[in-house]
Amino acid sequence: MLKIGVFGAGHLGKIHLKVAETSNELELVGFYDPNPEAVKKIVSEKNYVAFSSPEELIEAVDIVDIVTPTLSHFEIAQKAIKAKKNVFIEKPLTNTTAEAYRLVEMAEKAGVLGQVGHVERFNPAYQAVLPSLTNPLFIETHRLAEFNPRGTDVSVVLDLMIHDIDIVLSVVNSPIKNIQASGVAVISETPDISNARIEFENGCVANFTASRISLKKMRKSRFFQKNAYIALDFLTKQVEIVKMKEVSAETNEDLALLLTNAEGEKKQIYFENPVIENTNPILEELEHLASSIQNNSTPRVSLKDGARALEVAHQIIAKIG
Repeated sequence: MLKIGVFGAGHLGKIHLKVAETSNELELVGFYDPNPEAVKKIVSEKNYVAFSSPEELIEAVDIVDIVTPTLSHFEIAQKAIKAKKNVFIEKPLTNTTAEAYRLVEMAEKAGVLGQVGHVERFNPAYQAVLPSLTNPLFIETHRLAEFNPRGTDVSVVLDLMIHDIDIVLSVVNSPIKNIQASGVAVISETPDISNARIEFENGCVANFTASRISLKKMRKSRFFQKNAYIALDFLTKQVEIVKMKEVSAETNEDLALLLTNAEGEKKQIYFENPVIENTNPILEELEHLASSIQNNSTPRVSLKDGARALEVAHQIIAKIG
């Protein structure tokens, strides 16, 4: 079992503590938070071990789990990597792109692994459709949330849209050709609603919409590719996969759902219903890092992945102006 320690006892930090405590692959050693009141409260409620300094917690573990405000990610991760500890860092990876790539470089030199908390990569619905996402050419994402003052210290692009940026970058194997974006700060000092369009060199186009001032939650993505349409609801963990194939001599036309295109070609429409496992994505991502460390393999969401998603997010923010 690998030992893990959590930095940050806020809303998400408490979830990480609970998840790590239930893991069969990880041993929760304790946590660190600079807020004495928060520490006192969580220790009295859950009896977790509170460490008195960051250095003590780093020294006691194999994995440093950083679930603190973004501004502190780089400082903590830097200390952990210098101590040759593996790191899990919540998204966004760091405050700036330069810091992100600096951590990538440091981790490579130190010979430690790092993973970024883009949790949607571990969403069971996404995992179910991933084998079908072969070459998407048009992608549309909507990530809407009700207003919550927590997280409004950053743009909605870094708060919400970055999840979908990471997903799209992971399935579109092509450099970016062009980015267009717009956004409006309605309640906060930074944009609360934003739309971005990314064109890739292979011809794929991705449209992103993110809002944190909506009346209801939505986390949906749609992928269009040759002979396939794939709809994914990250929130309800539901998927819809519609595929088409050429009509063959074996096709029973009385039973098949057929479509004839403008050229007169007949195609058969069929639906796929992949099995969606009931998993805890946060537990999955933490245990995946543990497995990657034990097998010396690259984590599914590496520090490079997190840095690239952050870089694109900042490019979008720059386009908003």
